[in-house]
Amino acid sequence: MKTQEAYNHWSSTYDQDRNLTRDLDRTITRNILTNLRCKSVLEMGCGTGKNTALLAEIGEQVLAFDFSQAMIEKARQKLRAGNVSFVVTDLTQRWPCKERAVDLIACNLVLEHIRDLSLIFAEADRVLVEGGQFFICELHPFRQYQGTKANFQRDQQTTEIEAFVHHFSDFTAAAADAGLSLTSVKEWWHEEDYGKPPRLVSFMFARHG
Repeated sequence: MKTQEAYNHWSSTYDQDRNLTRDLDRTITRNILTNLRCKSVLEMGCGTGKNTALLAEIGEQVLAFDFSQAMIEKARQKLRAGNVSFVVTDLTQRWPCKERAVDLIACNLVLEHIRDLSLIFAEADRVLVEGGQFFICELHPFRQYQGTKANFQRDQQTTEIEAFVHHFSDFTAAAADAGLSLTSVKEWWHEEDYGKPPRLVSFMFARHG
């Protein structure tokens, strides 16, 4: 099943399914971003809006992208904030966003589905203001090495969604090529992950010059 089709299909149960990765991602994002205040926020892969409400609190304007129309419809139903605009977008193409227009980009559980990170970081550099920040939270490479992928169950069948392994160096190299600097990296475990490799990794990059 193609990635876009899979997420359209998953949208009807995404919020209700047991999903430790989704839940941990929400906790991490609130932990790191809650005290920020921004004029403009770009959310890459808003899904059903699990982090959009927080971004609407910290940002005066939020532009929320996702390539799944069904996911965006779920997000719209949950969030009625007047400062959020939802746009169906293919992140592997030039983003519908002006240059030097965004203070913060938030990208959560998206990049495992994108083969080439270079365009993502190049576009981030294009749209960020001077001093703007690029927050990423992704499945930890150690989990990817073990074969873990985004997946959901329906009618007692498991659907795995196409994913690409990205090493730590893939993120840092793509950022450096785009002129973004790494300011923070953290590894995260869910409370049920005792004795296991980290579940998620978060990065914060910044644009200077």
